[in-house]
Amino acid sequence: MTIQNYLTRAEELRDQLIADRRVLHGYAETGFDLPKTTAYVEARLRELGLTPVRCGRAGITCVIGKGDGPCLLLRGDMDALPMAEESGLPFAAENGHCHSCGHDTHTAMLLTAARLLAETAGELKGSVKLMFQPAEELLAGALDMLENGLLENPKVDAGLGLHISVGGGEETAVGKISYKPGIANYSGDAIRVTFEGKDAHGSTPHKGVDAINIACHAAIALQEIMAREVPMDERTMVLVGTIHGGSSCNTAAGSCAIEVSVRAADRETRDFLKRRVKEICEGTAAAFRGKAEVEFVYGMPSLYNDPAICAEMSATCRELFGDGEVIELTGLSGTEDFTAVAERIPAAMFHLGVGSIAEGHTCGAHNPKMVVDESALPRGAALYAACAARYLERHAGK
Repeated sequence: MTIQNYLTRAEELRDQLIADRRVLHGYAETGFDLPKTTAYVEARLRELGLTPVRCGRAGITCVIGKGDGPCLLLRGDMDALPMAEESGLPFAAENGHCHSCGHDTHTAMLLTAARLLAETAGELKGSVKLMFQPAEELLAGALDMLENGLLENPKVDAGLGLHISVGGGEETAVGKISYKPGIANYSGDAIRVTFEGKDAHGSTPHKGVDAINIACHAAIALQEIMAREVPMDERTMVLVGTIHGGSSCNTAAGSCAIEVSVRAADRETRDFLKRRVKEICEGTAAAFRGKAEVEFVYGMPSLYNDPAICAEMSATCRELFGDGEVIELTGLSGTEDFTAVAERIPAAMFHLGVGSIAEGHTCGAHNPKMVVDESALPRGAALYAACAARYLERHAGK
């Protein structure tokens, strides 16, 4: 099959691809708890004559092609977010969760790519390993699969991930392909801080230690990191996303917890920010006669897109879609646990535009009202399959 035939065939499979996406969208399961999603993926792979294999707590892998020669990994994540959907779509999830990061589209595109590759398995110059991943939103699913042999049997030589992009500029226009060589994503860390004080009646606050007061001072103090402790052009973020404490309006709270998100472009800055969050919270608590317990819940370093893989995959994309459809980015995007894969093998994450602001898409990722233009999805499936086939062809015999 020629490169262009992958795109033609993906367009022919558009209806099934969209049907898969809508079923998965309605499931909207989170973390590692994906029973309906994984059952659906396994059933669809078996329908193609393939053999899905469980990898870790909820991951699925599948190998297509010859057992010898080079091997490329294709990754699609499967989990949703724990927020109620507000899209108004007729196939919207009704379980209090939603696919507002687009992982349902990733899974559906990878399933279609599996069909494209299965139909041409005899022509492949090596093997393709599919990675259907859970718990990306927890930054835990990729590590779990890696620890359970993801990159072995067969040994994986390189990796490619694909993520949709919506609600931004030119790069999010329907069907556009974008990528960024080198550091491409921020690191991401979730930190929970529990402030301990002492309960007291509202009429005698001097007899207690107000943990809410401590938390509020700490939340404000944390913003001084950005204002005074990192260069103005440094790509960093410290965000207090939640605060919970107290039992009644007339009681000084004995306990209050905040959750903090920290992002940075490089590892040195990431380590500095995490250290300062701990120091500021503990110091603020001590200043107000309380204590702070700092817990680093989960985290992931910044994603490094291998420049050679970027060059190779972008060349295939330009061949497939045309030069004007492929954009090299300069800025960074969110956090990705595909980082864990890219730390072990040469790998890159590409993006597929599914609706820009100019096209009327005002809601970006992690917004419960987000919708995507499904007409772009065959392009993603073709990208997966064509990049895999071309990579194997280029590296056969090396």
